[in-house]
Amino acid sequence: MSCGPEPARAQSAPAPALNLELNAAQPSDKGCRLTFVVNNALGADLSKAAFEIAFFNEAGVVDRLTVLDFKNLPAGKTKVTRFDLAGADCGKLGRVLINSATECAGTGVEPATCMRGLKTSTKTAVAFGV
Repeated sequence: MSCGPEPARAQSAPAPALNLELNAAQPSDKGCRLTFVVNNALGADLSKAAFEIAFFNEAGVVDRLTVLDFKNLPAGKTKVTRFDLAGADCGKLGRVLINSATECAGTGVEPATCMRGLKTSTKTAVAFGV
């Protein structure tokens, strides 16, 4: 038997995340231009975020390893960033893998935060993930 109204149930807040989407892979005059959409939902500004990324060809062989520097990522902000892979053929790009965060810095941010909160997605035919 209940003696009054039920207490309101606390809604759980979404887990902190760094959302990284591979939005496009297009040929450019330099090679292959990758466009990323990044949303910092970690709850803290990042003064620096950089990732070591492996690029695989369509045969599944690592073509190159490189560090992509996303620079500063303010909390709650969505940012579009482009990188040109010199001499790369977008048509031969089979998979993009985030190997590690080489830098993840901000006030009160632990170095492991960027990888722990990383959520990946893609709008391309290229497989993208951790």
